[in-house]
Amino acid sequence: MIRRLLVLLLAVPAVVAPSGAATAGTSPAAGLLPFPSDRFTVPDRSSPTGRRVHFAAGELPVTVAGVPIDPAEWNRQDGFSPGTPILVNAPGLAPGDVAPVTDIGRSLAPHSPILLIDTRTGRRTPYWAEFDAHAAANPLLIIRPAVALREATRYLVVVRSPLVHLAWSFTVASERGLTGRVLRMRDDAFARLGHRAPGFTVTRVTDFTPEQDARIARQVRGTVAVPSYLTGAGDAGSRLHYGPDGLPAATGQLLQADFVCDLPRSASAARPAHLSLYGHGLLGSPTEVDAGNVKDMAQTYDFMFCATSWIGLAAADVPYVASVWSDLSRFPSVPDRLQQSFLNFLYLARVMTAPDGFASSPAFRDADGRVLLDRAGGMHYDGNSQGGINGGALTAIAQDWTRSVLGVPAMNYSTLLQRSVDFAPFQQLLDKSYPNKNDQQVIFALLQMLWDRGEANGYAQHLTSDPLPGTPAHQVLMHVAFGDHQVSPAAAQVEARTIGARIHRPALAPGWSDEVAPYWGLRPITRYPYRGSAFVVWNSGLAPAPPPTNLAPAGPQYGTDPHEFPRAQPEAQQQKATFLLTGKVIDVCAGGPCP
Repeated sequence: MIRRLLVLLLAVPAVVAPSGAATAGTSPAAGLLPFPSDRFTVPDRSSPTGRRVHFAAGELPVTVAGVPIDPAEWNRQDGFSPGTPILVNAPGLAPGDVAPVTDIGRSLAPHSPILLIDTRTGRRTPYWAEFDAHAAANPLLIIRPAVALREATRYLVVVRSPLVHLAWSFTVASERGLTGRVLRMRDDAFARLGHRAPGFTVTRVTDFTPEQDARIARQVRGTVAVPSYLTGAGDAGSRLHYGPDGLPAATGQLLQADFVCDLPRSASAARPAHLSLYGHGLLGSPTEVDAGNVKDMAQTYDFMFCATSWIGLAAADVPYVASVWSDLSRFPSVPDRLQQSFLNFLYLARVMTAPDGFASSPAFRDADGRVLLDRAGGMHYDGNSQGGINGGALTAIAQDWTRSVLGVPAMNYSTLLQRSVDFAPFQQLLDKSYPNKNDQQVIFALLQMLWDRGEANGYAQHLTSDPLPGTPAHQVLMHVAFGDHQVSPAAAQVEARTIGARIHRPALAPGWSDEVAPYWGLRPITRYPYRGSAFVVWNSGLAPAPPPTNLAPAGPQYGTDPHEFPRAQPEAQQQKATFLLTGKVIDVCAGGPCP
C-alpha cells in the first residue's frame, strides 16, 4: 500500500488539498502551512539535496509592529530540519485520533490517520502528534518525528481526516548543510595551529587550604586564544563571517575564550588528574565547575574539570537572548556564536592535553615543578542540561576524545522550549511581539532550521556511528531525569533512538510511567559491563511523568524538579567515571531501576 501511495503522490504537486484547506485560519503565517514543504524551496544544482530553501521577503511571521522576520539566513539552507515539527491544520481530527507521545508505536498502525514516509526507502517513520495546547481555538496539529529524519531525503506526509485529506512533501537538509560550517571552522583552525598548543593566558591561580575547600586544591582561571570566525568583536549579536565559497572564514582576529579549571585535592605527581571538559547549563558560566556534584566527582575520581562559556547561550548573553524573542531576525546570531563556542571548547581540550599547553605552566604543577595532569590518559567530556544538549553536537565533531557523558540531555529545541519551565519568561516576550499561537509554532519550526547548527539535533546521526569526515566514532552515556521540569525526557528519547543508545532496564519501577510501551524503540542492555552508548533513567521519586502535550510540568502537581538529581547521586558519578575512563557501562543499580 505504501509503495502504491508513493507512486501516486510523488507525481502530484507538493500540496494536495481542496483549495484553501491548508491555509485556513487567521494566522498571519497561515500561508506557510502546511510546514515544512518543498513549496518553499527552489532547484539548486550546487547543493547536495538539489534544493535550496527560498522564503520570499515579507513571507515569514511579522511582529505586532508589522516587521517580518528577515529570511536571508534561512535561505542558505538546502532543506529543513531533521527534527522539524510538521505543522498542519487538520479539521476533523481530534486528540484521541492521533498517536500521542505516550503511545508512539501507534503511529505505525495500519490505519493511522497520519503517515510520515521516507521516499527513499518507502518505509514509514515513527512520530507522535499533538494539538497545540497553547491555542484556545483552532490549534495546529504538530507532528514530531520520534527519530531524526534522514539527511538529504524527501519525506511525504499524508494526513487523512473526515473533512480533508492532505498530502505534501519536504526535503531534509544534507549533512553538509547541517554540519559543514562548523567542520570548516574546525579544520581551518586546527590547520593553522599545526602541532602547537593554542596560546593561553593564566589570569588567576587560587590555592585553597583543606579548611577552605576539602575537595578542590587549586582553581586556575584564564583565557585561550581562538581564531574568530565571527564578525566584529565576536560579542552578542555578531554573526558568522562568510568567505567567497559561502562557508565561514577566519577574520584574522583572536577571541579570548574564558576558562575555569579545578584541580582536585586528590591530584599529585604520582597520581595526576584525569582530564575532562565540562559543559555548563542554560545561560550559565564556566564557574559551574564549582557545583558540589562536580567537585565530588573531581575529588572522588581524580578529575580536573575545565569549562569555557557556551557563547551564544551563556550568562553574558541573557540581554541579547531576551531581545531575540521580540525580533526574531536577531536569532541567527545565537547558533552562529554557538558554533564558535564549539571551536572554543575544542581549543581548550587541545591546550589541556598538548605538551606545550597547560602542562608547561606552573599553574598546573606542584611546588616541586612536577606536572599534575594525566595527559597520557586523554581527554573526556561531561556536561549537564545545556551542556548535555550542546555536548552532543560538540562530541560529534571532537577529534581529541571519543567518550562523553551527556547529563539530562535531549535534542531539538523546537520540542524542548514549551515543555520547559525555563522558557516561561521568554514565552511572555514572544506573546507580546508574535501573539498568534499558530505563528508561534511556525516560529519554533523556523528556529530549529538554524538551531540545528548549534545543538545535537543537527549532528546526532553522526554522533556514535557514521562519523563526520576526519572525526572518530564516539560513545556516549546519557543520564536522564524522570519527570524533568527543564529538559523534556521525551526529547531525550528521540536522541537515544537516533544514536542507537541501549537502555538500562528496568528503567522504572512499576506504576511510574504513563507510556503504553515505556521507552518505545530503545533496545535493552542485556549484559554488563556494556561497551556501547547507553541511556539510563534516574528517578528521584519526587516528580510524576510530565504532561503528554507541549506544556511544561509547572505547578505543585508535578512535584519537585528532579533536573539536578542524576548528577548528584554517588552511583551515577561512579557509572560516569567508569565509563569515561574505561568505556564500560556498569550496572550501579543492582539490576533494578536507578536509584
